[in-house]
Amino acid sequence: MVRIKENIDIAPYTSFGTHARVERLVEWDNKHDLVEFLRSEGAAYIAPGSRWTILGEGCNTLFTKDFAGTILRSTAKGIEILEENEDYLIIRASAGEVWDDVVAWCCERGLWGAENLSAIPSSVGASAVQNIGAYGVEAKDIIDKVEYIDIATLQEGVIKGSECKFGYRESIFKHELSERVIITAVCYRLSKHASPHLDYGTLRPEVEKSGDVSPMGIRRAVVAIRDSKLPDPKKIGNAGSFFKNPILPREQVEALKAQYPAMPIYEVAGRPECLKIATGWMIDSLGWKGQQMGRAGVHKNQALVLINCGDATGSEVMALAERICEQVSEHFGVEISPEVNIL
Repeated sequence: MVRIKENIDIAPYTSFGTHARVERLVEWDNKHDLVEFLRSEGAAYIAPGSRWTILGEGCNTLFTKDFAGTILRSTAKGIEILEENEDYLIIRASAGEVWDDVVAWCCERGLWGAENLSAIPSSVGASAVQNIGAYGVEAKDIIDKVEYIDIATLQEGVIKGSECKFGYRESIFKHELSERVIITAVCYRLSKHASPHLDYGTLRPEVEKSGDVSPMGIRRAVVAIRDSKLPDPKKIGNAGSFFKNPILPREQVEALKAQYPAMPIYEVAGRPECLKIATGWMIDSLGWKGQQMGRAGVHKNQALVLINCGDATGSEVMALAERICEQVSEHFGVEISPEVNIL
């Protein structure tokens, strides 16, 4: 079924809860119905020159003004097993599935690979677009392939995970395939063999409290850490981590580390010439944690998280973000950028 809503306030569909009018919201819960819709009535909405974009759970998007165009949003649900042997299991999850529900499904069955990605607000489709990550693991580590509809031909297609050009919060879907495909499902490969990744942040000590080094035990630890640091979007408007952690040349990071010994730094898998630095630490050291500018602010427990303090506009949130970026650049000589999609 395809549902069309016109001239709506997008605030209820985003975790930031900032108000903006959207010309048209199109929701679909079956890829075949979507294709038929795009062949007929919806053809004009995605025609060359038209303005449209895709919205998942709205947990990584900030609307700063009204959107004169079409928002496509999958509400398709379903998780199924595609392949299984003694070593691994491959599942297909529909694009509209809530990401954390998929993680819970995997952990409940003792499958390894997704547990570190627990409690990340996202949809399945967005997990591939954004290459979501946390605690030393990224979605790319378990994505086997991505299924999509080609906008030009309305034919179904598949792209292997290894061909998705995944990077830090990057993928082919944000560049070459942006506005060229609509993701309908993502297939994940989960291991049946124990492979815990605990050496990131405070995850190991949290797991050791319970002594449960299983997928579900690690999931509980991750959820506990995130709950202690991050605000609930249902209570305080936010999009989780607002900024990316910069990946810089090793020499530059080592010079910063010499100047600021407390600065956390991290190795980057496959890129020994680079290191990642913690944006949250820089923002915190500048005194922003818990501060407010207008109706937007920085969360008291996590400096990476910008919050809607009460009926803030998207422009107010961006004004705060821009001011923080300026100060980080002035003080540390480091350019930081949003992880959140700005519309």
